[in-house]
Amino acid sequence: MPIQLRAPCKINLLLNILGRRPDGFHQLETIMCPVPVFDELEIAAAPEGISFLCSDDTLPTDSSNLVVRAAEAFLQRTHIRSGVRIRLQKNIPVAAGLGGGSSDAAQTIVGLNRLFGEPFDAAALHELAASLGSDVPFFLNPAPALATGRGEQIKHLGQFEVLEQLWLFLVYPGFGVSTRWAYQALQRFPTALNGTPGRAERMVSLLQQGDLHAAMSELYNALESPVLAKFPILQLYQEFLRETGAVAAMMSGSGSSTFAFFLDQNTAARVQTSFLERFGSSCWTRVVPVRFTPEDLKN
Repeated sequence: MPIQLRAPCKINLLLNILGRRPDGFHQLETIMCPVPVFDELEIAAAPEGISFLCSDDTLPTDSSNLVVRAAEAFLQRTHIRSGVRIRLQKNIPVAAGLGGGSSDAAQTIVGLNRLFGEPFDAAALHELAASLGSDVPFFLNPAPALATGRGEQIKHLGQFEVLEQLWLFLVYPGFGVSTRWAYQALQRFPTALNGTPGRAERMVSLLQQGDLHAAMSELYNALESPVLAKFPILQLYQEFLRETGAVAAMMSGSGSSTFAFFLDQNTAARVQTSFLERFGSSCWTRVVPVRFTPEDLKN
């Protein structure tokens, strides 16, 4: 029987970069929350090889795709000789700062582990996920978390009740931003490149205290410095959303997506309509609840 999985996206409430490491990666602290917008995967055993089909025909289906690399790495490490067939329904925008590719990779190895009788324990899955990409470990167990190191060290934080009352507006402008480019361009912004440690701890404390206003004032993304400089339309998005009722608005990850928090669904839906009238219907937008539970991962 094929295994069906849902791969959520994420937003970064805070992305603080603490300098560049000797290995070329950046040291960071980031608070990530899963968002109930999903890619959908179907994974089944096959006689041999890795067959990968994707609904988005602009994406590669060879080893340059992270899903294929995840499957290859899993089969190699477990010495499983069976082949696999993977189908991906792509609903999360690509190169959007929402972690869709990392989420797909994480759910691929979770699904393969289930399909083949769980040869990997949680620690081995985490090690494999970290070898695939910095964001991949977060998506093994998507829940609010503080990520440190290069992003692969995960500390789950529990649910933030103060956020669960909110609604989330997401917008993807129709163009992506390369994560590699964003980090390279950050070199021109030394203040953003060398942030002060402790911002994440302060924000977590405010969220746990239930102080929404103070927590929203701590939203921060160091990568906004280079990305908004190159794509000023994203700054206009944020200004529009704040002016029309958002509690807060910010870019997620390395962009190009923007997210905004609203106090209720009706306001978020009204602003969604106004936003599309103002900036054009070519933008991808979603209004979803902030609340996310493990049940959301079930089909």
